Amino acid sequence: MNNLVSSRAVGGACLLCRRGAAVSARVTQQRPHPPPLTRLSSRLLSSRQGGTMNVFDRNMKRRQKKWASSLQEHNKYDYLRDEVGSRVADRIYDIARTFPLALDVGCGKSHIAEHLSKVGLVRLAERLKESEMPTHCVMADEEFLPFRENTFDLVVSSLSMHWINDLPGALRQIHQVLKPDGVFIGAMVGGETLYELRCSLQLAELEREGGFSPHISPYTAVTDLGNLLGQAGFNMLTVDVDEIQVHYPGMLDVMCDLQGMGESNCVWNRKSLLHRDTILAAAAVYKEMYGNEDGSVPATFEILYMIGWKPHESQVKPAKRGSATASFADLSKISQSEASIKTDNP
Repeated sequence: MNNLVSSRAVGGACLLCRRGAAVSARVTQQRPHPPPLTRLSSRLLSSRQGGTMNVFDRNMKRRQKKWASSLQEHNKYDYLRDEVGSRVADRIYDIARTFPLALDVGCGKSHIAEHLSKVGLVRLAERLKESEMPTHCVMADEEFLPFRENTFDLVVSSLSMHWINDLPGALRQIHQVLKPDGVFIGAMVGGETLYELRCSLQLAELEREGGFSPHISPYTAVTDLGNLLGQAGFNMLTVDVDEIQVHYPGMLDVMCDLQGMGESNCVWNRKSLLHRDTILAAAAVYKEMYGNEDGSVPATFEILYMIGWKPHESQVKPAKRGSATASFADLSKISQSEASIKTDNP
């Protein structure tokens, strides 16, 4: 049984059910934050210092994804990617223009393309689903895009960029392959993703083994994303956050689904063995701290959405500093004068 509960960070909540009974409300509780070393806000620091981070074993990640795609029932683990892919497609349709040529970076099984039509699409691909548009599949690394400058009208990406070591460099390459006035629309998991699993494993390891190692890969913080896009050369930036909760029977089911998604940990300093006693203790901590009344446990995925445009002379530009003809201080006087006019003319 899996249930997806989604809420938009800007307010409001909606309920999405998958393979199980509906959950009536979103789980809300105080979050114990993980230690700072488990998070990846240092991506921004590294880019400022001119260094390239090497956090993830990319070869291990390829093997994990290849194994996941070889599973007989691999499609049953696509529920999160399908949901996020549809939300990225919604953001594309919000833009009132057509895109003759688009690039999907790390497209997986065409989780975005299946929701689009009438666009020529180049995909960095795995096993693809059918879509209405003409497509061309290219096997390449997200960190090294093999395309010429000013090629694409649109670049999209959904749930693949969180495994990139040089995220600032990847964003610069995306900016380079876009045509002027082209747009990049992407989604990636953020720093609060799987905080329940992370904290449960850390507490259990501290109690049973006297220390802990990172079992959940570090993710980019939302506070850094706008800066990274700006440093890559994008303008007219939009960054927003979705929070998706998936409900599972227990912690082991969470870990099983992550493995089936090809989303297992692949940091270089990962611990290869997790003791049985530690796993059982973590499962008990997970259920005690985060469990629902019906016995299920939530797993939270923080999804960061980003939109950035490549500069062009036709785009709206901010007015020069000091060119304003009215002051914010005068707004109260305007409202007061309007109120007095209404009073005089009932």
